[in-house]
Amino acid sequence: MKRQIRKLGYGVLLLVVAALSSVATATPAAAWEPTRPVEVIVPAGAGGASDQMARTIQGIVMKYKLMKTPMMILNMGGANGAEGIIDTKESKGNPHKLMVAFSAIYTIPISTNLPFNWRDLNPVAMIAMDEFILWVNAETKYKTPKEYLAAVKAAPGTFKMGGTGSKREDQIITVAVDKIAGTKFTYIPYKSGGEASVQLVGKHIDSNVNNPSESIAQWRADQVRALCVFSDKRMGFDKKVTKDQSWADIPTCKEDGIDVQYHMLRAFFLPPGTSADHVAFYNDMLKKVVATQEWKDYLEKNALKDNYVTGAEFVKFLEKDEAFHKKLMQEAGFAEKK
Repeated sequence: MKRQIRKLGYGVLLLVVAALSSVATATPAAAWEPTRPVEVIVPAGAGGASDQMARTIQGIVMKYKLMKTPMMILNMGGANGAEGIIDTKESKGNPHKLMVAFSAIYTIPISTNLPFNWRDLNPVAMIAMDEFILWVNAETKYKTPKEYLAAVKAAPGTFKMGGTGSKREDQIITVAVDKIAGTKFTYIPYKSGGEASVQLVGKHIDSNVNNPSESIAQWRADQVRALCVFSDKRMGFDKKVTKDQSWADIPTCKEDGIDVQYHMLRAFFLPPGTSADHVAFYNDMLKKVVATQEWKDYLEKNALKDNYVTGAEFVKFLEKDEAFHKKLMQEAGFAEKK
């Protein structure tokens, strides 16, 4: 009888230990998840590339139920994007706020006295890189960048280049083109690339340097013409977008003697004071997003470079990219040389 009791006691002990081990093992995997709606802050206007990307991800998360709570997109593009950036910075410790990041995280603090640095936030991941294309209205006679820039050079200050914001990526590219091609554009800032595209179709500006996603609808409708892409090599997507052109058919600007190259990160940050568990949740969610066919289709449709980077590698990229932007902005006269 005593032997049976001892056996029973030992068996119960094993069950207790196994149960505790199971709990201990399961805890890290479910360390944290959102308990209320997650606000995705887009520091740009509606219709631009950042807004489109955020809404695409929102749709994928909803379709595959990658989060138990809703995801809400909030456009906060005021003050050239500073509104959304500062809102995220001031939401210390709030894991229910996720900010879409692009080059404004460098350009705004470099060109202004905004009390912000990307190091103030908690980096989550970069999920893609975006291209920039020189677009003109399809009704114009210009077929190549050389033809167009020759006309701009012959009439300094009369041609209008539209773009997103002031002293940001679009204007940086415009100034770089001016320096290399000897042109002098009048730069017109708008709230988003979507607005700049509408203005080009309406002939209120002569060109813009929009991302592919910001002008794809107008390109497909034969309302705008893609002259060149600001990259070291052509885009790799050869599926036809228009009747006779794919993204891969667009030459690089370098091919026509305008050696201006620029790519923009597409990334996510959490507010300061959030934890490694919060980052882990969103990393896991975003990895599931980029593994879907919907995301792959989005990349191809909008000619985005697939580039998922997180952790120390992401921080290293941010440091290098920040230095690159500082150099470009100093050369453009948008920042003091120190």
